Amino acid sequence: MAAKRSGAQSKRSQRKGLSLRSVQESRSEPPLSLERIVATAVELLDAQGVDGLTMRRLADRLGSGAMSLYWHVANKEEVYDLALDSVLEYRGPPQIAESRDWRGEVVHMLEDWRAIMLRHPWSALLLPRRALGPNILGRLELLSKTLAGAGVADADLNVAIWSLWNYVMGATVTRASFDLSDDDRAAAQQRLTRLSEHYPTIERSRLLLDNDWDGAFRKGLDFLLDGLAPMQ
Repeated sequence: MAAKRSGAQSKRSQRKGLSLRSVQESRSEPPLSLERIVATAVELLDAQGVDGLTMRRLADRLGSGAMSLYWHVANKEEVYDLALDSVLEYRGPPQIAESRDWRGEVVHMLEDWRAIMLRHPWSALLLPRRALGPNILGRLELLSKTLAGAGVADADLNVAIWSLWNYVMGATVTRASFDLSDDDRAAAQQRLTRLSEHYPTIERSRLLLDNDWDGAFRKGLDFLLDGLAPMQ
């Protein structure tokens, strides 16, 4: 009987040791919170993309058990929604003063939006298929309000918003995916030159050598805004 009691005490001591070690390990990490979960999810998405986010990997990065996450989020889909909306927050231009430069305000909004999605390429993939959160809705509201204040008629407002949305999304996805080296672009242009009889216009414009993505985005945006400018 003494041997059995000794064995039981040994097992209890082991369990106690494991418990204390778990507490000590948990104390080495900041407390689990929704804000920390979202920030870590963004880091994981930046590093591994949409397919790289799993609750297990997220928990490992946080130094917690996967089940602990479910006290804060319902599932991975909610993590996607929260991470996406967190990166799309818009803080406005540096100068908060009232401005009558509606074009400048729109350009700042859309260039900021594009820059964010280029820093977080997964966001451009998620945005079209996720629920719209408060930050992106806030962007759209501010954009609509600015255009309406500039004189865009209510009947044209939705067309204007979706046209600008499509332009930003398309420009971002193209820039993120069209990642050729200088040598690759030069080789492609050389092949195009050999085929100039069939493609004379794009060969003459040196289309495949044009790498001014930022300049092209801004100029294309000017084209769109010229069309949206109210008739004087």
